[in-house]
Amino acid sequence: MPDRSDGAPPSAAGSEPAPGVLYLVGTPIGNLGDLSPRARRVLAGVDRLACEDTRRSGLLLHQLGLRDREQGRGPRLLSFHQHNQASRIPELLDALRGGEAVAMISDAGLPGISDPGEALVAAAREAGLPVICVPGPSAVTTALVSSGLPSGRFCFEGFLPAKAGQRRARLRELAAEERTLVLFEAPHRLLELLEDLLALLGDRPLRVARELTKRHEQQVGPTVRAALEHFRRTPPQGECTLVLGGAPPAPPPAWDEAALRAELGQLMAGGLSGRDAARQLAERSGHSRRELYGLLHDGREQAAEP
Repeated sequence: MPDRSDGAPPSAAGSEPAPGVLYLVGTPIGNLGDLSPRARRVLAGVDRLACEDTRRSGLLLHQLGLRDREQGRGPRLLSFHQHNQASRIPELLDALRGGEAVAMISDAGLPGISDPGEALVAAAREAGLPVICVPGPSAVTTALVSSGLPSGRFCFEGFLPAKAGQRRARLRELAAEERTLVLFEAPHRLLELLEDLLALLGDRPLRVARELTKRHEQQVGPTVRAALEHFRRTPPQGECTLVLGGAPPAPPPAWDEAALRAELGQLMAGGLSGRDAARQLAERSGHSRRELYGLLHDGREQAAEP
């Protein structure tokens, strides 16, 4: 096997899966038809497959025709979750160093997002081992781009804390965030989250997506209040992805020329130059430093008039 101690990925022209490479493989979030041909090839050819739930992943591979226990076909499945990652990571790194091709998948979507895959990737990178992502479905981007909310800039927060006090504290921290927010939530906590959103952030635009890519895909909205009323009538099932409108832009600060000129005068009386006084007041008031500096010249010109 060629030396890959520098962490460089195998040549794109080479066959996949390559020995000694950790593959992050995106799996369907609902519709099995979304598995890419490349993902299928990698999953069929790796030596080991790290997954959250071996039974669930084994069923997925069987449904895809990639594993048959009776015929001994398919990769060796290895459980990898938050409770055993400390012992599993060294084991998987040793397998990679030994020349095995290793893949990691989550229960659905791209691994490494709100799951322990993040720690494995960091450890592999630190060890100088190559890591390649085989792109695939993601609930985050699927819900975002189909929500109708601004997607040019967004903020992913994953699962908020389960405890009410910690969750509300986090929401207060996010209250001024102007980017679209994407959240995950379990069905048994969805109503509590929606109630907190309404109380702390207001009745913003919202889409709650569930059963994404499946036949009965559902996106409930268009506001926090409307979603809350819906799920009070119809209890939610399955994990949900929430896409929440960002905070409205803060109104521009009021421009009071006389008051601002007086503040500049006080700063300069304290020993600051006109330029430094304008800069300090700009940081404090939110006004343009250039416009504030211009007030000084306007004031001098008015004082010089007969």
